[in-house]
Amino acid sequence: MAQRRGFSWLWLWGVAGLAAVNCRLRSVLEGSAGLPRLPGNESVHRPGSCETQARLAASFDFWTLSSEYLIDVLPIDPVKENYVRKVKNCIFSVVFPTPLKSRVRLVAVTKEVLEDILDLDLSVSETNDFIQLVSGEKIVFGSIPLAHRYGGHQFGVWADQLGDGRAHLIGIHVNRKGEKWELQLKGSGKTPYSRNGDGRAVLRSSVREFLCSEALYHLGIPTSRAASLVVSDDEVWRDQFYNGNIVKERGAVVLRIAKSWFRIGSLEILAHYGELDLLRTLLDFIIQEHFPSVDAKEPNRYVDFFSVVVSETAQLIALWMSVGFAHDFVPNISDDEKRYKIGNQANIGMFNLNKLLQALNPLLDHRQKKLAAQILEEYSVLYYARFRELFKAKLGLLGEKEDDDDLIAFLLHLMKETEADFTMTFRQLSEITQNQLLELSIPQQFWALKKISQHGLFPAWVSRYLSRLKSNMNDSDSKRRKRMTTVNPKYVLKNWMAESAVQKAEINDFSEVRLLQQVLQHPFQKHSAAEKAGYSSPTPSWAKDLRVSCSS
Repeated sequence: MAQRRGFSWLWLWGVAGLAAVNCRLRSVLEGSAGLPRLPGNESVHRPGSCETQARLAASFDFWTLSSEYLIDVLPIDPVKENYVRKVKNCIFSVVFPTPLKSRVRLVAVTKEVLEDILDLDLSVSETNDFIQLVSGEKIVFGSIPLAHRYGGHQFGVWADQLGDGRAHLIGIHVNRKGEKWELQLKGSGKTPYSRNGDGRAVLRSSVREFLCSEALYHLGIPTSRAASLVVSDDEVWRDQFYNGNIVKERGAVVLRIAKSWFRIGSLEILAHYGELDLLRTLLDFIIQEHFPSVDAKEPNRYVDFFSVVVSETAQLIALWMSVGFAHDFVPNISDDEKRYKIGNQANIGMFNLNKLLQALNPLLDHRQKKLAAQILEEYSVLYYARFRELFKAKLGLLGEKEDDDDLIAFLLHLMKETEADFTMTFRQLSEITQNQLLELSIPQQFWALKKISQHGLFPAWVSRYLSRLKSNMNDSDSKRRKRMTTVNPKYVLKNWMAESAVQKAEINDFSEVRLLQQVLQHPFQKHSAAEKAGYSSPTPSWAKDLRVSCSS
């Protein structure tokens, strides 16, 4: 749900009426342990501020964040104290970040996000105000920090109230293009939704999140964005491999942004507790703000909304599969049932959509429920259609042929049998000539293909593939290779790369985090420093048995 995009109707929205909002919230905020505030929104009252806002801001004096876009419509928790509890009949709790105690260092910042989305000049990232904002030490004047209440399932079981247990939505920025972006700190302290957690995130997982979100974006896959990553020397204790060995790690905070942080669980929690009026209010808000293709006044709007979510979920998961970040293995060491392995992603999408439908059902009549159920049944058709389209492009196939599905499945089978590198198999197919394939003469630089060529059925697949390429209309081998290199990345974020960057970052060497960030911003282009680092080479021997935990 958080993937929908929008809206360009007011580029200074969120700064008018702050006095009224602050007045309305005074009873809630009075007595709260508030943070020092950066100047920010007060500058909109000064002459000439519109002209300043039209350019990139070199400081926070003329830069705005506001929360009224959300709290004007959606109810907040009347309890002002910050302690873990069951929260009812609201969407947000007002809660301030907890500042880190030790020195904060800037690990990395995303220039594109700062300048193109947040209207901030890159030079701002060099200021103390920036470090204080992105670490949770200060908030922008006029913004009200919020933690979101939601529920959901974990490992297939209803987990009841979850919520932002270590995240704070510090405000919404409306940029010069008229886009609304929600800014959220992750790892910024405890909230009413922290359960048994400490509200912190560690450097290890934060590096991975920062790099992965940006990698996905530059691969053309809908995702949240990462604006910055900071690390402290605060001690955070984690059982990384869930084996009882608790170790000391360093606390870190990621500033991430999205058009919306609402999710399926935002609706599930309301349906679960029978808060149907609030469920309807939130749904109407989401549709109005984030689903422009759905008529907000249409009686069938919830069914139409569901139809869009089903379609976009199928599209999104097919995109995930097309870049193969993991291939048929379990990346989360805590996932004993292999529920979240890469081959199950499409099925998990179906599970999530079914839970969304269950949350919508109290608002649907009999006819609408039947229609929504039929829409859900189309999910697999939509998913496989998009999957087929993406993998045909990865193989350079044009037009439609009856055996295309078999050709794709045949290659994936050979890749699985030989444990081939997913990314480099398709990239090297993009670079090798048809003549080299025809002769089964695989040069050493095409090491991923050379590995697959050891399979006894590889010649049969090559024969079928070359025959299919001949059916491409108005095509040539050079055109095919050029076309394929635009859809098959040379670089993706692999576990060993992230782990190498993490190990260096732990000793305050952030060079590899920044190198990976730079490389992953151009995943289809050869990068000399990336080649020197071995990012398109086989997995190094030290990383063969690398264990990666999702404990964060």
